[in-house]
Amino acid sequence: MHKSLEVQKLAKRIKSLRIQKGYKSYENFAFDHGIPRSQYGRYETGTDIRYTSLLKIAQAFDMTLEELFSEGFD
Repeated sequence: MHKSLEVQKLAKRIKSLRIQKGYKSYENFAFDHGIPRSQYGRYETGTDIRYTSLLKIAQAFDMTLEELFSEGFD
């Protein structure tokens, strides 16, 4: 299944935000924010991203959905 360009951009944005927060490891970020490691790994690869997952991700980064989508989608 081919991932859409927008989903790929979202995955890249999520990974970028994690790194900006100082986490080299997605596993440590997921653990610290109560997100299952394997599930969060799928977010960064653009797999299995649902609306409720986006809410969880935005909350983990202490931002709104608008802020989450404010960069990286040019």
